[in-house]
Amino acid sequence: MSIPLLNRRLVLEAPVVSPDGAGGQMESWTAMGTLWAEIRPKTGREATGEAGAMSVRAFRITVRGAPLGASNRPLPGQRFRQQTRLFRIVAVTEVEPGGLYLTCEAREEVAA
Repeated sequence: MSIPLLNRRLVLEAPVVSPDGAGGQMESWTAMGTLWAEIRPKTGREATGEAGAMSVRAFRITVRGAPLGASNRPLPGQRFRQQTRLFRIVAVTEVEPGGLYLTCEAREEVAA
């Protein structure tokens, strides 16, 4: 295994669901901390979203490992933010048995 180049500063965010006052729910995001990461592109495709055509790109994001239950350990359903870019985390695995690094499969959706 090669050592990842953790040269991208990302903010880990978790969803917070609260009532919207009209019987529904509203989703907002709260910062869980800042992590250094390596981002590698995988694939991309065009899809149709609520607002029309969009580009869906897949990325493999590697960060330092953290113990299970730690607030800085990414989880599926959370996201990474890099300024205006958002990467939704869909899966998290340990790179090797020691858990020194975690690999996050993530998706970025951008209006086309």
